[in-house]
Amino acid sequence: MKRILSFFAFLMIAFSSFAQEDGVEMADALRSNGKIYVVVTVLMVIFIGIVLYLVRIDRKLSKLESGQKK
Repeated sequence: MKRILSFFAFLMIAFSSFAQEDGVEMADALRSNGKIYVVVTVLMVIFIGIVLYLVRIDRKLSKLESGQKK
């Protein structure tokens, strides 16, 4: 759990450094049209899906490892 929290903290620090750039035309256009929310939502769904998939695989692998030790 600590790894996940530290990973998210690292991501927030990294994204905040990128957010300080000015004059990105594509981002300004997406923000003005309101499409930036669609982009952010799609990226979050993909990211959450990958995280859930990795957690599921980790649980299955742990179960297999504990079964072999007995």
